[in-house]
Formats: sequence, C-alpha cells, structure tokens
Amino acid sequence: MRHLKIAAIGGDGIGPEVIAAGCRVLEAAAAADGGFACEFQHFDWGSAMYRASGKMMPDDGLRQLEGCDAIFFGAVGAPDIPDHITLWELRLAICQGFDQYANVRPTRMLPGIRGPLRDELARQIDWVIVRENSEGEYAGVGGRAHRGLPIEVGMDVAVFTRAGIERICRHACEIAMSRPRRLLTVVTKSNAQRHGMVMWDEVCASVTANYPELTVDKMLVDAMTARMVMKPGSIDTVVATNLHADILSDLASALAGSLGIGATGNIDPERRRPSMFEPIHGSAFDITGKGIANPLGSFWTAAMLLDHLGEPRAAARIMAAVEAVTARGTGLPPDLGGTATTAEVTEAVIAALAGANA
Repeated sequence: MRHLKIAAIGGDGIGPEVIAAGCRVLEAAAAADGGFACEFQHFDWGSAMYRASGKMMPDDGLRQLEGCDAIFFGAVGAPDIPDHITLWELRLAICQGFDQYANVRPTRMLPGIRGPLRDELARQIDWVIVRENSEGEYAGVGGRAHRGLPIEVGMDVAVFTRAGIERICRHACEIAMSRPRRLLTVVTKSNAQRHGMVMWDEVCASVTANYPELTVDKMLVDAMTARMVMKPGSIDTVVATNLHADILSDLASALAGSLGIGATGNIDPERRRPSMFEPIHGSAFDITGKGIANPLGSFWTAAMLLDHLGEPRAAARIMAAVEAVTARGTGLPPDLGGTATTAEVTEAVIAALAGANA
C-alpha cells in the first residue's frame, strides 16, 4: 500500500475548516480505494503565528515541507494584518520557494448548480486556466520612496523572462493536448503593455508552433472577460500571466456558481519539490467559525491533489461523489443557495463516496 505524506496547512479564516473537511474526504477516498493511505502532518502556520512571533511560518518552513508528497493549503489573510504580509510570507513564500510555476485552475458547471449565466450558456463552461505563477506582475520587484511627501512614489515592475514564458506556455500546451478539443487561448495585453506583453506574445507563438495539432488563438484580457460571459463555449484551455489569470479564474468560478467551488493546484511540473493544492475562496472572515463555509472547493482540490500523485481513480471518485451531492439540488451550502452546514455537506460527500464503493 502506498502512503501519501500530505502537509495540511489550514491557514486563516475558514481555511482550517475546509481543510479539515478535505482531509476527511481524502481519508474516505483512500478507504474506498484500498490501494493507498493518507498520512497528514498538520502545520499551524498563518496569522495566529504572526501575531505571536512576527512570522507567518518558521524560517525553516520550506525544509519542513520538503519531504512531503503534496501540500494541502487552506487560505491566508486576516483583517488586522496587511495583505501583502500574509500573502508574501506564507503562500507566495511556498509557491516561489518551491518554484511551483504553474497554477492550474479547472472550472466547469457542476450538476444542480445555478450560476449567473443563462442555462444554455452555463452548460458550455468547461475550462482550464493555466496561470504563470512565479513572475510577471507578482515578481515582487519595485518599491516606495519619499513616503508621506507630495513626491511619494510607489512602483511594481512586471518581470517576464523568456524561460518563464516558455515553460508556462509549454505546460499549457500539454494540458490543452490532453483535452478533447485541443484548443488553447493565449491571453495578452500587448496593445497597451508594449514590452513585456509583446515579448509574452512572441515567446508563446514560438512555443505553440511546436504543437501543430493545437488550435491556438490570442485574446486581449479585457475582451477575454466578455468572451467568458458571452461565448463560454468558445473557450477550453487558457494561458495567462500571473495577474491576468488570477482575475480571470475568479470570474470563472463566479460564473460556475460560487468562489466556494473553485480549486487550484500550484504545480511544479518537473516534480522536483512538492506541489501545493488549495481552494481559491480566500479566508472569508465574515463567516469564519459559523460552520457554513462551502467545503466543495477543498474536495475538488483534494481530487486534483490525488490525480497529481498518481491516484486518478480515487480522484475521479471524489468528483463523482461531489457531483452526486450537487445534482440533488438540496443539501447545498449557503453560498449556493442552500442551508447545509460545512459538516453536513462533508458527510453527504463521504456517504456518496462510500455508496459508490458499495
């Protein structure tokens, strides 16, 4: 039997609640499969640690995670701590420290879920957004000077490298090739950003030329938002910069019904270090501790984690259980129009998993 060592980092807000639920579903999937077991190592890193020690995670945090097969991450962010501290000193510290350069976010309409689009459009949503996850607009290059003076300046520099663009575009091409439609949209803003984004276009064109079986088109990011709403069926796999894909993927989850459904993997495609998987909904302090957080995003995330670790059958079982629960149209959490608690949704999915194995 395989033993999968998984680092569980609940983080902030509803993060610990949904990760605890996700760990239960992972255990249920392992029990149903019988071929592997999940061994969790829990880390209490996040804003509580920062308040106590001035650090979001220990100085040797990456070393502690290095021996794990994967990282299961909840959320980061607190009302009393600046966002740039919580993000850069925990989530981005792991993503960049382990060079998890591909952020992969699948989106599709789950049965029984209603989104803001008309049904005939909503049914067409079946996308994978591939986000460059190591440089671009979140490279961290910049600074502030002359604070408080009339000449104060703040600057963030978007950094693009040929190597960085090549590797994310290549990964997006491989994902697009694995999907039936073999359709890739390259998102850009090279009409206004005439240096880095023009380079992005040129390098992406050189990479996609090596995939003649792909259908490739290019779209300005602002026009892409309209296309996602008006013509969702014209989209399949998308590759975009760190900032652009961050925005587009939140729009994608909202169109599919709720940010509470969204899942993502921060992937090192070369598998040199553990990849990190997280639901995308954020810390949601307005509902923290109320027991009503939507855990479905953490379950989809758990399925992505298992698929990455070579357990596609168990991953498929989780998604089948999730879809069986949502298809009923009842027993949904509040963000999806229902009244079910986090625990009730979790129990329903675990029961569906057990039933599928019976």
